[in-house]
Amino acid sequence: MTVKKTLLLCAASLIFPLSALAQDVLTLYTSQPNKDAQMTVDAFEAANPNIKVEWVRDGTTQLMTKLRAELSSGVVKPDVLLIADSVTMESMVNEGYLLPYVSPERDQYENSLYSEEGYYYGTKLITTGIVRHKQAPQHPTDWADFVKPEYKNQVSMPSPLYSGAALIHLATLTDDKSLGWDYFEQLHANGAMAQGGNGGVLKAVASGTKPYGVIVDFLAIREAAKGSPIEFIFPKTGVTMVTEPVAIMKEAKNKAAAKRFVDFLLSKEGQALVLEQGYLPARRDIGVPEGFPKRENIQLMPFDAAKTLENSEANKERFSKIFEG
Repeated sequence: MTVKKTLLLCAASLIFPLSALAQDVLTLYTSQPNKDAQMTVDAFEAANPNIKVEWVRDGTTQLMTKLRAELSSGVVKPDVLLIADSVTMESMVNEGYLLPYVSPERDQYENSLYSEEGYYYGTKLITTGIVRHKQAPQHPTDWADFVKPEYKNQVSMPSPLYSGAALIHLATLTDDKSLGWDYFEQLHANGAMAQGGNGGVLKAVASGTKPYGVIVDFLAIREAAKGSPIEFIFPKTGVTMVTEPVAIMKEAKNKAAAKRFVDFLLSKEGQALVLEQGYLPARRDIGVPEGFPKRENIQLMPFDAAKTLENSEANKERFSKIFEG
């Protein structure tokens, strides 16, 4: 063997092991809080060491504004979306931007938590229920309680003109035969205050300014665990929900890695991470965070994301006429 051939073989022995370690790159756009997003990425990369995740984080509205600007320029940067709500995902389905994928994990989920065609999958349950100051005289157990005389001018709620979760809450309750738009007319007549987001409700109830409110579960439960004088109540009729769905872009550059990311989030390991982050997992076989009732005692109200998308502007306009005249 010549010296030249020997050198080439030695070089090849160095090159091929390094190439074997080369990583696929997956680009994620997410609206998860930074800490949760980092935990999600770290866990996925640990389970898939051959895939590196590059991620961009912002609120859902801001993130979608950025994404749509890119798409209008013919640029598709993310492989995967992980955002707050299924209504936004439905808009992406309608515009033809998402890839249908039938995950092998979907059998572990209620069919209301994912798109039938596989365009997106809910990864957790962030429910909206009732928050009460512990010194408040009444003990509400259901949505209808808030229109009773004893709750006059005592209720704070996030506005669907500001909050995506509140818009879903509005659509869900107005679709309920026992509540409907009459319920919101009665809320307004009873002096319920609809303003801002869930943070404002938390501040109002914790301070006692408004002893009762409508709020997302984890926010109230976490603050109560820290010593805030409030409690969260799961209404008997049921809770409304956002599901933080995950979806694959139709023009994703790394579809194989994107499918593995979806499967990971829906797997037992991925759902255990949701529990560790302090949220209610979408899978029923994982358990619930501290401070939550047993999963079988949490009633989820029926929700139609496609219908909510179709009616969202009309719903906001009608709500605005009721509460803002």
